[in-house]
Amino acid sequence: MRIRLDKYLADMGYGTRSQVKQQIARGNISVNGNPAKRPEMKIDTETDQVSYCGANAAYEQYEYYMLNKPAGVVSATEDRRASTVLDLLCERKRKDLFPVGRLDKDTEGLLLITNDGDLAHRLLSPGKHVDKVYYAEVDGRVTAEDAALFLRGVDIGDEKKTLPARLEILKTAERSVVRLTICEGRFHQVKRMFHAVGKEVVFLKRLQMGSLQLDDNLKPGEYRKLTREEVERLC
Repeated sequence: MRIRLDKYLADMGYGTRSQVKQQIARGNISVNGNPAKRPEMKIDTETDQVSYCGANAAYEQYEYYMLNKPAGVVSATEDRRASTVLDLLCERKRKDLFPVGRLDKDTEGLLLITNDGDLAHRLLSPGKHVDKVYYAEVDGRVTAEDAALFLRGVDIGDEKKTLPARLEILKTAERSVVRLTICEGRFHQVKRMFHAVGKEVVFLKRLQMGSLQLDDNLKPGEYRKLTREEVERLC
């Protein structure tokens, strides 16, 4: 792929195009070992070697991050009142990253952050029925009858019932522990499903989305890039 030098570096998070132009004027950017002269010069992302202040500035068309979202941050690119999941990415980051789907502010767990819009559409499209697996702690005794109802579909006040969902009861008590697999992404869906059977979710964590599973080594607020194998399975 051939793109302008200033777009190349702006895409990779080295600053705005104006800031990149300033760095070119200062002699801080080189292409194939030679000082760059023009921000509009075309770069072959496959073969050309770009350096920024002496460090290699490799181009990646798409980036993929797995985040273990903590409670208290919102799944958005920006928010005036609260910290966002993008604020947790401490390293240099490009401007076109976004979270794939949303987790409620008080919900924890797996969140994919990328700039790959096609992949995001495939994962979120209602027609694709991508599985999403949650761990939940529920106020109230979850029963086999609840599991059977979830498998048939639950009326949560929308035009249609939910699609069949698999409810595994890990512990039934005054505070039950469950694992729930759904293939939709309706607003507050998990909480509304349990509310429909007279119970309330008190803790919710997403464990899996499609083939992507949350890395057990990631603490809340930590993230890492996806491996090549993880990306290939998702795509």
